[in-house]
Amino acid sequence: MVLSGKVESEVEIQAPASKFYNVFRKQLEHLPNITTHIHGAKVHEGDWENIGSIKHWEFTIDGKKLSAKAKIESIDDDNKIITYGIFDGEFSENYKSLKTIIQVIDKEHGDGGIVKWTYEYEKLKEDITGVSPELILDFAIKVTKEIDAHLIKE
Repeated sequence: MVLSGKVESEVEIQAPASKFYNVFRKQLEHLPNITTHIHGAKVHEGDWENIGSIKHWEFTIDGKKLSAKAKIESIDDDNKIITYGIFDGEFSENYKSLKTIIQVIDKEHGDGGIVKWTYEYEKLKEDITGVSPELILDFAIKVTKEIDAHLIKE
């Protein structure tokens, strides 16, 4: 019985890696205006960009409207990595823990970069009723592509 694990994916982007990272580092409140998959975002505790701050998100995954809170657990600006703990709502009903790690990597040659998403999870039981880690990862990939498209139009 596998209750814990990790899913990850890398998405190539055309926008500069630093510009993409800055959206998650300093402009989270703009995500509902950038992507069709995120409908609402507000500060629940703290602010938009510091460790320990908690945001409340409303979004759609696989056609299902959901909400959750995300706490910034760590920030590594040198390596463009941010770690979030996801909880509340359906996620707390199905997961003992769910961690999101986003890393934005500069391409060695040329413009653009790579966005690496990692979801580390521990389910409360094997057959969860909520969204699977794979569907959450698919959501992150779709959001990444929309943010990239937005940034290269700017």
